[in-house]
Amino acid sequence: MENGCSLQMDEVLASVAEKVKNFAVIYVVDITEVLDFNTMYELYDPSTVMFFFRNKHIMIDLGTGNNNKINWALKDKQEFIDIVETVYRGARKDRGLVIAPKDYSTKYRY
Repeated sequence: MENGCSLQMDEVLASVAEKVKNFAVIYVVDITEVLDFNTMYELYDPSTVMFFFRNKHIMIDLGTGNNNKINWALKDKQEFIDIVETVYRGARKDRGLVIAPKDYSTKYRY
């Protein structure tokens, strides 16, 4: 299951990269190869998506209680694009915490 979650999210990230290229760049990092931020950002899930703007970590309120990252696989490409657009708009307005376009508190098991 863990590997499937990661592969599913990788597929979504790869498929939206071209669509969001005007306001976002997607980097995929293997946390077993790049260990520097594992402790700082609590990176231990099979798949984790974090947002940064001008070298600043942007937190997003998804309704899950974890405002630092998305640690489950999103299946819907448009849904992920909507999240990226929301984070971008909020980060440009210098908001440290952005509110997600919808509440994920009951949708996913995290």
